[in-house]
Amino acid sequence: MLKIKVKIYQELTTQELYDLLQLRSEVFVVEQDCVYQDIDGKDQNALHVLGYKNEKLVAYTRVFKPGDYFKEASIGRVVVRASERQHQYGYEIMKASVEAIKTHFNVTTIKISAQTYLKRFYNTLEFFEVGEEYLEDGIPHIGMLKH
Repeated sequence: MLKIKVKIYQELTTQELYDLLQLRSEVFVVEQDCVYQDIDGKDQNALHVLGYKNEKLVAYTRVFKPGDYFKEASIGRVVVRASERQHQYGYEIMKASVEAIKTHFNVTTIKISAQTYLKRFYNTLEFFEVGEEYLEDGIPHIGMLKH
């Protein structure tokens, strides 16, 4: 079971910010071999959902209120440390993120830009495909909505 923290950018400690950027870089840049601008100027407007196991950050997302990223509320930068993926932490961090959107923004419609190979994972969380597949940073993605 993860220990979840939800914080706005200004509440993040320097160590928390370092840890979340390190985890995102470890997975999205190094593991997925994708050169892209992760530090995109959007973190300052996001709610950060951090999942800890034994005081170590192992799962993370950032969420946005409607209009900040998509027209709908959104969840992005969904990441679980490779060594921890067998524990189903992806489900835990996503459920915590959906709950954070309900609690902080009082909405239930959520849009994500999902890596296509994770479509079934997101389907189990009641996100469903909208539109056509597209490339984002060289990786196939699909838009998905949850109502």
